[in-house]
Amino acid sequence: MLLDLPPMTAARFAAIEDGVAALLRTRNDVIVTQGEALLPLEAAIKGAAHPGSTALNVVTGPYGQTFGGWLRDAGAKVVDLAVPYDTAVGAERVAAALNEHPEIDFVSLVHAEAATGNTNPIAEIAEVVRQHGALLMLDAVASVAAEPLLTDAWGVDLCVIGGQKAMGGPAGVSAVSVSERAWRRIAANPAAPRRSYLSLLDWKERWTDAGRTQLPHAPAQLEMLALEECLAAIDAETLDAVIARHRAAAAATRAGALALPTLAPYVLRAEDAAPVATTLRTPEGVDAAELAAELRRHAPHLPVQPGGGPLAATMLRLNHYGPAATAETVIATLELLAQATATPAAPAVAAATEAWENAI
Repeated sequence: MLLDLPPMTAARFAAIEDGVAALLRTRNDVIVTQGEALLPLEAAIKGAAHPGSTALNVVTGPYGQTFGGWLRDAGAKVVDLAVPYDTAVGAERVAAALNEHPEIDFVSLVHAEAATGNTNPIAEIAEVVRQHGALLMLDAVASVAAEPLLTDAWGVDLCVIGGQKAMGGPAGVSAVSVSERAWRRIAANPAAPRRSYLSLLDWKERWTDAGRTQLPHAPAQLEMLALEECLAAIDAETLDAVIARHRAAAAATRAGALALPTLAPYVLRAEDAAPVATTLRTPEGVDAAELAAELRRHAPHLPVQPGGGPLAATMLRLNHYGPAATAETVIATLELLAQATATPAAPAVAAATEAWENAI
């Protein structure tokens, strides 16, 4: 039956875009892209960065490193502002970098780093970027539906999201909102991609500016239907309730982990911890990848995985993606962690339960 669906109409595709715009709290153009979120992230950078421009690239996790490579490939001069992955960047650090390099005209950063479990204070950072006059690109793939995202109120020019994390939707479709001044900058860039899958201008000319009456290509229909469904689910629960549930899951997991003497939160300060994922440091001699494999062997449905790359041996990641952001999932994960590390589960469960009730 899934292979025998009627074609998706332009009107339905446009309505899904409008649903994304409402989720992002934006009146700017929203383009839903047919691919994982790296597609619109690269498209935004390649469209807005160019030879002669100077970008401040905030690095609080692995994606910031990726953005720096794309910015350099586009010919921009790049100023990297890197902080340890177990913390967050403060607005004062961004302001200092902008003051030191007044030529900066583009800023890229990640809202929440699911890979490391930290989150950045975007409202404050966006304010100093706006005062400086630079264009702001935000990777909100992990933060959307897990914490407030006020695209227009904060002055975010390019805001990229994906549906596969807190939204509880598909990975094969993503979106980017584009402000009027971002469109002007991209249109003025002779190096901006054209006649390319990375071309936002092609979408603007052939779809948005053309009245969204005829799709420029066949849509990824199953992914679009899945995105439509997860937007409807968020609307039914209410966005505030979804955000509160993710915050509670993260607070409960952190509180429970602190009650397990063999584990410690990777992100040092609670205020820097992302609500979409909790990361833990494993004790010396305990390989995180092996521990994650053991946990999944006993409970393959629990959202546990090791850290990525060089963190695979020392970091355990407990995801709170969409349906996994529940008290039941948190408690089950903590009980399994206690069993795997030969520690009593009761203190962790009690701490997590109290934290959940306080957060909700």
